[in-house]
Amino acid sequence: MSDSIVLYSLNKSGVATVCLNRAEKHNAFDDKVIADLEMAFQRAADDPKVKLVILAAEGKSFSAGADLNWMKRMAQYDYQDNLRDAQGLASMLKTLNFLEKPTIARVQGAAFGGAVGLVSCCDFAIASEQASFSLSEVKLGLIPATISPYVIAAIGQRASRRYFLTGERFSAKEAEQLGLVTKTAGHDELDSTLDQLVNQLLKNSPQALKQAKQLVFDVADKNIDDALIKDTSERIAAIRVSDEGQEGLSAFFDQRPAAWIGE
Repeated sequence: MSDSIVLYSLNKSGVATVCLNRAEKHNAFDDKVIADLEMAFQRAADDPKVKLVILAAEGKSFSAGADLNWMKRMAQYDYQDNLRDAQGLASMLKTLNFLEKPTIARVQGAAFGGAVGLVSCCDFAIASEQASFSLSEVKLGLIPATISPYVIAAIGQRASRRYFLTGERFSAKEAEQLGLVTKTAGHDELDSTLDQLVNQLLKNSPQALKQAKQLVFDVADKNIDDALIKDTSERIAAIRVSDEGQEGLSAFFDQRPAAWIGE
């Protein structure tokens, strides 16, 4: 096992895995873990060989949220120190959320506090049926502020009001019903379920995946007006005449695999 607190690997299929490696501390994070996560996400974003990213964790917990020693330090910070600290977390979450490649959280156990933010920033989350979630900040006199844009986008306002205010723990099945988790699986089937999703994504055009993800960000909550209709029409026209668009259509009509499959 490496001494690194965040592990990074890339397989021959173009799947990058970013793995929290603090099992003895239930993968709780502090400012160093946050900085290392951001560097790993940016590394994946910048590498053209990376087709998708898995966010995982060693041990029985996905992440217990904030590290206790980090919280003790934060309690002694003044406002400006706390602001810089919060901005570091906010920057990392933004990098993950807007990473142009598909992202999948592999949640094998407890995901508390800021870890719910990490899951919310991923495009997909595959969770063990034994996993559990909690936004318990209010129990400490705090609020889930920096993660809130992503959590609310994932589970909606109504559920956010409930779980932000109660701090209660909820199950993987409840998280699936809320939309936080894409799919649950038995502990022994977690990796096979994850592999099924990975294989499905790898069959799709890398450029189309990138543009489809951006399309969600750009179209969500927008008024369906002439400007939006013009924009979406231009997007489909442009991708139809692109290299991958032409290859995908040709492969479909020729009944053969597209060139990007198995690259």
